[in-house]
Order: sequence, then structure tokens, then C-alpha cells
Amino acid sequence: MELAMVLSLVCRISCVWFAAVAVVGLIRRVAQGRQPRFAPAAPCTRFAVLAAARNEQAVIGGFVASILAQEYPRELFDVYVLPNNCTDDTAGAARAAGARVLDCAGARSKGEALHLGLAQLQHAGYDAFCVFDADNQADPTFLARMNDAFCAGARVAKGRIAARNPRSGWVAGCYGLYFRLFDLFFNEPRGALGLSAKLVGTGFAVHREVLERLGGWNTVTMAEDAEFAAQCAEQGYPVVWVPGAVTRDVEPVSFWVSLVQRRRWIGGVLQAGQARGARLAEALAREGRIMTLDSCLFFLAPLTGAMGTVLGAVGTALALGQGDLSLWIPAALTVLAWLFTVLGALALRLSLPRAERPGLASVLGFGLFMACWAPLGVLGLLCPPRRWVPVDHAVSLVTHRGRRAWDERAA
Repeated sequence: MELAMVLSLVCRISCVWFAAVAVVGLIRRVAQGRQPRFAPAAPCTRFAVLAAARNEQAVIGGFVASILAQEYPRELFDVYVLPNNCTDDTAGAARAAGARVLDCAGARSKGEALHLGLAQLQHAGYDAFCVFDADNQADPTFLARMNDAFCAGARVAKGRIAARNPRSGWVAGCYGLYFRLFDLFFNEPRGALGLSAKLVGTGFAVHREVLERLGGWNTVTMAEDAEFAAQCAEQGYPVVWVPGAVTRDVEPVSFWVSLVQRRRWIGGVLQAGQARGARLAEALAREGRIMTLDSCLFFLAPLTGAMGTVLGAVGTALALGQGDLSLWIPAALTVLAWLFTVLGALALRLSLPRAERPGLASVLGFGLFMACWAPLGVLGLLCPPRRWVPVDHAVSLVTHRGRRAWDERAA
């Protein structure tokens, strides 16, 4: 019971903290105006662009093509593919598209593939390393915007993620709305305040200096991105928000696949928090950085959120059972919450570029999409996923191409 009370208190503190950061950060961002976050800089950063790939023969060519089409001097970047656990010809497709292929024999996960690949490239003369997923496509100015950030002093940088197939179905479109929501209330405020953006495992870049200080890429959990972000926070490196560097990601079209994927995300953050939590707390006590405090609360969020969900559900059930609460009240609140979410989703949809706007089915289903985070958090806490389950990106792309003509007429 005492643990539940402590977690409930931490949950309230976290909610107040995140709300305060969002409000203050957005006010500062508005005050900064519409000027780019980083001034355009002359190309000088030499990049190695990497994508770990497991059975991605169907999509790896598109990723490589998007990197080779960058509006950045060709002599200042190279693209590498890190095949691991493949049963198809991912390596051959990558070479045919123009990428270099690194041997990552023995790698059992994306984290291990990055460990082996970066170990081979760390002393190859590159200034920074960009990490993508194999199904991604980078906007033509991605490397130029990352160069601007590094020239301004950034050492770890994260770009914006957009759904590559927002009209494939309502689930894929909800991902686009979710990314926009998260950017608006999490990444944008932190970018304005000098705190860390969320380092999702694709579309980010890290300077050679950071890897040298960390002794290379050394992650052991299922959420290698969250674990690496914790390591950066421990060393005082903020993840700099670079919204002009856009990555387009293929999203699931199946609701079930979405649930499995998001449960893995939550479980991975919990796992990373367990692995790095003590070190983060030590860094906070030693240095007293606000950035480290923010990172600590981020890793506690799945735990406190799950506890808040359980306590809320139990309290509501007891109140209903004892007759202290009428059934129509939670039902009415559910309907009001759904209507509020629909209005919010409409606003988010209008704030997106036209090519990224999902269909109206995604707007209507966004409430269900977001409501699932609560039970997924409880499930991730009670039954944490033990293995990584791949998402079939080719299926999402086939669905996307099959519906494109109808979507264009509907728009």
C-alpha cells in the first residue's frame, strides 16, 4: 500500500511537471517566432548513415535511394546497411541500390547490430552517425538540417517522424496524429527549453565525440533507443530537437499489430528504466541537471501511468459496486472524452502538411488508439514482452499503394 501511495504521488508530480514544461516551452517557442531553430550552415559534417535490417529486402532499396538523393555534398556522406538474422536477400538488395553492407554476423538484435557496425566505422573519419530503420525514407534536406544542428553545437540530434502511409487505414493514420501530438507537447517545448527530445530509434544522429565518451554503442535492452538516450542524459548530452530533419516511417495497418508494437515500446522503456535508472538517479544527485530530472520522470512515466490506471479502475469499480457512483457518469465521461479527442484530432490533422493528413476514419478512431495506451501500460508492467516481434513493412506499403487512388479522390 505504501508503494502504491508513493507511485501515486510520483504520478501526480510527473503530470504537473510535464504540463508545466509543455506550457512554458510552448510560450517560449511562440516568442522565438517562425525562424528556423538552427541557422543554415555550410556543409562540413561528414556523415555515416546506417540502417539495421532484418528481412527488409522489399523496402531497403527505397531507403537507400532516399539517402543517395540528399541535397548534401555526396563526398560528405556514405550509406551503410547492417543485415542481421536475415533469411532473404536484404544484403543483395542493399548493394544493388548503392549502399555498402557491413558484416554483423552474430547480432541478435538492432542494438547488437549497431554495436558491431559502429565499432567498424568509429575510426573511419566520420564526424557523425545517422541511424534509421530500413523501411524509412528521409526527406532530401535531412542531412543538411542535421549539419546545421551539429555546426551549432549539438552532439545528439533527433528529427521529426511522419507517417509515410497515413491513408493506408485508420490505424496508420492514427500514428501520424500521435507523432504530431507528441511533437507539439513534448519535443517542441523541450527544444525551446534546451531539454532532451524523445530519442525514438530512427531518424536521429550522434556525434563521434559521444560514442568515444561512451565507449561505442553498448545497449543490452529491447529498447536500444531509450537506453542510449538514458546514457546520453547521464553524461549531460541533451537530445536536440531538429524538426526540419524529417523521416517518413511505414506504420502498421493492423490494429492488432499496433497493439503488439506499442506494448513492446512500453515494455522496452520499462526495461531501459530498470537497466539505467540507478545511474540516472546518481547523475541527477551528482550534477543536479534539470535535463536529467526530466529524463528520470520520463522513464518513470510507464510505471506511474500503469499504477494510476489500476488505481483508477479499482476505485471506479468499488464506487459502482457500493452504489456511490451511477453507471451513467463514467459512460457520459467516456463519450465526452471521445468527443474531445475527435476535436483535438481534427485540429492535429489540420496542423499537418496536406500530404501527411490521414483520413477522417483516423480522426474518429484516434480516441480508441490513445485509450489503448493505459491498458497496454498495465500489460507491459505485469507481462513484459521478452522478445522483439518484427512488423511486416511490405504489407503496409502494399496496402498503401492499393488505396492511394481512392485517397486522392477522397481528399
